[in-house]
Amino acid sequence: MAHPLRAVLVGCGGISKTWLNAIRDIPDVTLVGFVDLVEDMARQRAQEYDWAEAAVSTALDTILDQTRPDVVFNCTVPEAHLDVTTQALAAGCHVLGEKPLADSMENARRLVAAAEVAGKIFAVIQNRRYDPRIRRLCSFLESCAIGRITTVDSDFQIGAHFGGFRDHMEHVLLLDMAIHTFDAARLIAGTDPLTATCLEWNPPGSWYDRDAAAVAVFQMTGDTVYTYRGSWCAEGLNTTWESAWRITGTQGSVTWDGADAFRAQVVRKTGSFFSEVEDVEVPDSDPGDKVGQHAGVIREFVRSIQNGTTPETICSDNIKSLSMVFAAIRSAESGQRIAIDAL
Repeated sequence: MAHPLRAVLVGCGGISKTWLNAIRDIPDVTLVGFVDLVEDMARQRAQEYDWAEAAVSTALDTILDQTRPDVVFNCTVPEAHLDVTTQALAAGCHVLGEKPLADSMENARRLVAAAEVAGKIFAVIQNRRYDPRIRRLCSFLESCAIGRITTVDSDFQIGAHFGGFRDHMEHVLLLDMAIHTFDAARLIAGTDPLTATCLEWNPPGSWYDRDAAAVAVFQMTGDTVYTYRGSWCAEGLNTTWESAWRITGTQGSVTWDGADAFRAQVVRKTGSFFSEVEDVEVPDSDPGDKVGQHAGVIREFVRSIQNGTTPETICSDNIKSLSMVFAAIRSAESGQRIAIDAL
């Protein structure tokens, strides 16, 4: 049996509790250090989760020297991802970081390169992939029941009264939330982005200072098109946080409400003005270990370190989802279609 991985958690704010709730149920990980700009916050998290013996500091380099961990969990704000992750990789640690991978495409590329040079795993906590319902949808699509996928449409409509910093963020929806839906679209379609065209605006009645709604169209590989409609100031008839989806194929279509409702129809006979279609079931599937949200990502990350395999959310793949965010932002700012490889 492998020895538990020694881990340090950096960034002990609110999101760290979600991570720690998952980590404490994973026997292959033991927390040996906590780092936060506010030392009392780091100490509080260590005590709250029964790792009171762990080292505590405001400086990552101090903790790295003191504890010699195998892993760094990076729960810091996006602006700190570059410094924390590069420091951890240089110290010989594997890294699992909070989304997004980085605060810019330039920094994202630097991190991917740093992980390759270090020969260490750097992955991102893209937790929405580890939902059994999206895996059920993917399994149905992989069966080719609706033929070849041609179009993927998502609808994210949430009236989120956060208060605080989000009310004043630029590109608040695209920067802070759309990465989840964009990454899910890549998983569902099994394709990668080529171009992005996006319109951003702030609807009348919005409680945000800046644009809180967007519509984007992505040309994807495989002659697939993905469309995104999103708003964080939509009052009434809200979608789930997982979005509502429609996938159109050459032989049918399937919808998923982001919760438990699936509906699919496939073509049974052509030759008339409308093809004859019939309802088909979207069967339950065995997602294996691709479940558990944060816990699922962390378990796969740990196993990958132990077994020498590659986690699904490895940085070299996740950067493709991040590119959709920054391509959409650049398109919204410029009013032009943006090629992903031009970022």
